[in-house]
Amino acid sequence: MLQIESTSLLIVDIQGNLAHAMQGKELLFKNVQKLIKGIQVLGIPILWVEQNPQGLGPTIPEIADILSNIQSISKMSFSSCRNDHFVRSLNALHRKQVLIAGIEAHVCVYQTAADLVDMGYEVQVVTDAVSSRSIENKKIGLLRMRDSGVSLTSVETALFELLKVAEGEQFKKILKIVK
Repeated sequence: MLQIESTSLLIVDIQGNLAHAMQGKELLFKNVQKLIKGIQVLGIPILWVEQNPQGLGPTIPEIADILSNIQSISKMSFSSCRNDHFVRSLNALHRKQVLIAGIEAHVCVYQTAADLVDMGYEVQVVTDAVSSRSIENKKIGLLRMRDSGVSLTSVETALFELLKVAEGEQFKKILKIVK
């Protein structure tokens, strides 16, 4: 089970024209926004990576605007874990549970998730907040991640798992976000 004090969120490569080529992009963008906003309500740290931003462009405004208080980490490797700045930033959080959202499920998300598991992290990929250009590649990515020891979750499952109870101000705020 996810714990607020043990969890961090990683947003992977939701950039430029590639983001707009994703299957179900409108729902993807909406779900990533809900996830980020809910995580912010809970005070959970967020890391945000961009794959070759000079080539792929910046993170789309719908996502970048709600991450404006966080500096993105630029990378060239598909796996975020092959970037020293990312690894140092993640280690500095002292949290062993990582939620992942982003694109593409079968490349950067998969390779990052598998590497995180190998590094000893408990990883959950948010299935309704990841995508690929084709549904087949998304399915392959999710299967490969699950085979690597990654757990599958959804935006609402993760947020309510972190909340634990249906009461209080955080619950009321998250309820408004997910509706």
